[in-house]
Amino acid sequence: MTIPRASSAAPALSLAGLLPDAVAAIAGKLAAAVTLRAVRVLFIGDVVGSPGRRGLERTLPLLRERHSPDMVIVNGENSAGGLGITEGTATEIFAAGADVITTGNHVYKHRDAYGFLDREQRVVRPANYAQANPGRGHTIVDVGERRVGVVNLSGGVSLTVARSPFGAVDSILERIEDEADAVLVDFHAEVTSEKVAMGWHLDGRVAAVLGTHTHVPTADARVLPGGTAYISDVGMTGSRAGVIGVKREQALQAFVTQMPIRFETAEEDVWVMGALVEVAPNGLAESIEQVLVPAEA
Repeated sequence: MTIPRASSAAPALSLAGLLPDAVAAIAGKLAAAVTLRAVRVLFIGDVVGSPGRRGLERTLPLLRERHSPDMVIVNGENSAGGLGITEGTATEIFAAGADVITTGNHVYKHRDAYGFLDREQRVVRPANYAQANPGRGHTIVDVGERRVGVVNLSGGVSLTVARSPFGAVDSILERIEDEADAVLVDFHAEVTSEKVAMGWHLDGRVAAVLGTHTHVPTADARVLPGGTAYISDVGMTGSRAGVIGVKREQALQAFVTQMPIRFETAEEDVWVMGALVEVAPNGLAESIEQVLVPAEA
């Protein structure tokens, strides 16, 4: 409620003249605005196979101690043997300390996970897949006194989707406008141009647009002018000794011979990569910090 300034034309409106219930409501809102603090969200990039899961389990306690996040989001897209997710790998990621798990284009690799995706509210798959597909495209979780929405999208360039990620996210934001105090988006996309475009499309409308899928961290983390934290790709949680998480000799053989090769997950030199976003009480970002650390032995 806006209280008008007193003028010679009209008497000033004082709180004493308001109904008790109105005064209490205004006081409650003022108190909430004063006491609300920033929410720190730690987002972890694609966990690749068992080396990534082990690295996450060993390293997340250190990251919690160092950054004191209020919420942890982990992309589990490649957690099962390097491709897809299962109930078992998701359980391990939750046990490691994740609050929400996002996915991507390999989410349906394991058919036995379909029922789990339908049941588990804390796991999301790209919202711009067919609505009848297993799982959900967004979720909302309570983080202290705040309600934080997490939206998962797939890029439409070089990846198969049912509809444009731009229209899909617009529909979701309109639907959850009164349900979430802040929203973070995992944009699992192939090309940088589409990711950058999504950042601008959502600037000032969500707290963060965090790119995943390529497994290679980019150097463009920033808060856009409208208040949205953005990075094209946070990287992966997996072996840097391979090629985006798989054994390098197998990847090299595939490139050199141009023949099909069965890939295995690389295990050496595991790093945990992601980003820390500080979300202000207004639901927009105050800061974004890249997280790139070797996994604890």
